[in-house]
Amino acid sequence: MLPLAMADEGTSYEIVKITGRDETRRRLAEMGLVVGEEVTVMNSLAGNLILQVKESRVALDRALCARIMVKV
Repeated sequence: MLPLAMADEGTSYEIVKITGRDETRRRLAEMGLVVGEEVTVMNSLAGNLILQVKESRVALDRALCARIMVKV
């Protein structure tokens, strides 16, 4: 497992675990970031990540991405 904050650009990963408070996990789930979902790191800008989830792109800060664990 690897935190999404340390993932490589242009690579797809499967989410295996999301840590944090219930409201944080609920907010991520509303954006489509749930266990079992595939995400692609599109770009890293000033510590923030732009992710492709399903058919949309989402921007998250590095602290929030550190809570998302992905399969290597």
